Amino acid sequence: MHYTRENINTLDKITRINLINSCSGYKSANLIGSISKEGVPNVAVFSSVTHLGSNPPTLGFILRPTTVPRDTYKNIKETGVFTINHIFEDIIADAHHSSAKYDQEVSEFDMTNLESQYHQNCIAPFVKGSPVQMEMKFIEEYHIKSNNVLHIIAEITNLYVNDDILEKDGFIDLSRAKVAAINGLDAYAVSKSNTRFEYQRPKI
Repeated sequence: MHYTRENINTLDKITRINLINSCSGYKSANLIGSISKEGVPNVAVFSSVTHLGSNPPTLGFILRPTTVPRDTYKNIKETGVFTINHIFEDIIADAHHSSAKYDQEVSEFDMTNLESQYHQNCIAPFVKGSPVQMEMKFIEEYHIKSNNVLHIIAEITNLYVNDDILEKDGFIDLSRAKVAAINGLDAYAVSKSNTRFEYQRPKI
């Protein structure tokens, strides 16, 4: 099948969304935890978290246009802190349900079997049982004019990793924790194993 730009324009909305969201490949599956200034915890699924740099340890994620209420964005801007938690096999259904649009006074923790967890002095909730949990400090945001989305940039201030998936060289084996990836908008895949290679140098 060959789609030209013109073909894509003529597709019905659902087909176009599914096609373009899945053609880029597997994406990270994360739950972002935040809390409002009124103290209401929020958790929502995101598939756009990406590594930006290791020194300082920086991640970014994409927020869709804020033309409608975005509780995660509002909470992050108000408090400056949030958490990123990996979705794993046992919580996929509940994690996906967190994408439902509840009023900001309603916590997704109350509407699912997801459980909140708190570490040290972090006011934002982590997701209990997640094998990799990150406390994030908001740094900056960029408005991407071409499609009116926001790129949120944040620094890892605390990182919690299950001991049994952490290798001696610092590598986190997500397959051992049955961490999920997202294909498109609503399909989840769990890796069975990892294949690692040595650092590559030019052939002589």
